[in-house]
Amino acid sequence: MYHHEGEDVFILDSHIHLWDASEENIDHEGGEQFIQCFYDYHTAFTPEEHQWDLETYRQYGPEKMVRDLFRDGYVDMGIFQPTYLTDFYAEGFNTTDQNAELATEYPERFVLNGQFDPRDGDAGLQELERLKDDYGIQGVKLYTAEWRGDSKGWRLDSPEAFEYLEKCAELGITNIHPHKGPTIRPLNRDAFDVADVDDAATSFPELNFIVEHVGLPRLDDFCFIAAQEPNVYGGLAVAAPFAQNRPRKFGEIMGELLFWLGEDKLLFGSDYALWEPDWLVPTVMNAELTPEQREEYGVSLTTDVKKKIMGENAAELYDIDIKEKKRTLQNDAISQQFALEDGETAAD
Repeated sequence: MYHHEGEDVFILDSHIHLWDASEENIDHEGGEQFIQCFYDYHTAFTPEEHQWDLETYRQYGPEKMVRDLFRDGYVDMGIFQPTYLTDFYAEGFNTTDQNAELATEYPERFVLNGQFDPRDGDAGLQELERLKDDYGIQGVKLYTAEWRGDSKGWRLDSPEAFEYLEKCAELGITNIHPHKGPTIRPLNRDAFDVADVDDAATSFPELNFIVEHVGLPRLDDFCFIAAQEPNVYGGLAVAAPFAQNRPRKFGEIMGELLFWLGEDKLLFGSDYALWEPDWLVPTVMNAELTPEQREEYGVSLTTDVKKKIMGENAAELYDIDIKEKKRTLQNDAISQQFALEDGETAAD
């Protein structure tokens, strides 16, 4: 449990990965370009003393992930957001079935999400049903810029995507996490444009659309969509590390988000292993808006606001009772493995 100004802060990291970008798994030059671009993001926004070497970054494995998140990184729970990229990686970059191995071993610590791609047609609908049946998924991560043969992406507001969203609603998969924002080489920036969230959110009010990366660099577009759609939320992965070496820019981003969306619709995500929570969580918790930003936006990053962003808002979307979860985590396998007292991280 992370502590800040005398209060407990439940950290539910809403965006984590366990990927395999080993050279043996790369099946297309796009796979090497993708992991190299990820590594550039990692080194650009990670303090030098916390940067990984590239070989570790390619494939770090489940044991390191568990240590980094729960022993050293203050995280109480994490949500797997799969990224398949099967045209680039022979066994996929990180798939739901691969993530399920760790989520099954530590069920109290992980939430497992699935994915869909409307280009998969009827077979994809059947696969979505299987993911629900096998794992009880409550959410899906969507990668609209993923390549598939000659196709370099798809739209969330297409008739084919709507068929999948209808299936999600039917199955009770209520949390839709589209990656909308920064591109990664060689994927197309325009295929990550946030514009197609608008019609989807309007058409499916029973679903929650958590827009990962808050549409960056199209933050204004995202804010104007989210302000009018009550079921649109902002995922702060990629935005959060700005607090480390671009604190004024981070203040601008948070000022806009709090002004337009409010404190109840923002979710923290480290995007592990792009960035590690051991330095990112304290950095965000200690971040402040400048006096000029507080005056302009009329908002503040108080401890109560940060507690919502760091875990309470995600817990609400995933029906997690934080009080009950804290009791369970005091003596779960992770707490026993790392000799954590009362569920606290070793870094406390």
